[in-house]
Amino acid sequence: MSDKKHKKHTHKCDDHCECESTHNEHPHISIGKIVTKVPVVLAELTLQVNVDTTITFPEAVLEIKDIKKRLKITQCRLLLPTNKLFVKGFVRKNIQYASPCKDISESTSTSVASDLHSLTVDIPFQCVTEIKKFLSKPVMPEMNNRQEFDFFVSKPLPSGFPEKDELLTSDLSQFHQASKQFYNELPFCELISSKIIEWDEAIDRQPLPTSSPLDEGFFTTIEEKMVVDFTLKVLQNQQVRISSTTNDHDWDSDCN
Repeated sequence: MSDKKHKKHTHKCDDHCECESTHNEHPHISIGKIVTKVPVVLAELTLQVNVDTTITFPEAVLEIKDIKKRLKITQCRLLLPTNKLFVKGFVRKNIQYASPCKDISESTSTSVASDLHSLTVDIPFQCVTEIKKFLSKPVMPEMNNRQEFDFFVSKPLPSGFPEKDELLTSDLSQFHQASKQFYNELPFCELISSKIIEWDEAIDRQPLPTSSPLDEGFFTTIEEKMVVDFTLKVLQNQQVRISSTTNDHDWDSDCN
């Protein structure tokens, strides 16, 4: 009989091991009226930006195969204490296209030799909009202030003045100031969704040599029109009062 049948299998734990929970821990919950600091949604709005630009390729293009787009927001600033929202960003475009081979002689009356290339460009845009209605009012910034103060001094007058008189003034050799600074919470944004409708067309298309197939040509520049719709959330960290009435008995009931 083979000894292999009686060999005991042992499991070696290197990086990952199974473990099981023995019991559920009950977190400590503060009861009553509590003040917490959380992001508060000030507004949620959909903006539309219209873009008209031209894109020049580094080589001749037979046709565009595919375009992948991605929205990139680089600035989203609510200019407190106003309700103006400034937005800047780019539309990242990766354009996949067919380019004729450098050896044009490979083209025939029924075929065109080409290579598949790609070009990535950033199309910039910017806009300013007005938030007409806030879901929650923003906490307006507190203004810094500075105040100067002086101390009274009396000094004897030089010759030419009566001996009983004195110079009553403030000391020019000293400077005194009380200043106060506030470190306000700056609103910020989150990008929720985007939708891009585009129209690209060549503006310098030329036909290939007469030996190529009918209606084949190449271009290096396209004119692009885009309508970009995107949804943003504008938030600000604020102190909020909440009320908690959960007790240990309710927590046990929820867990069971």
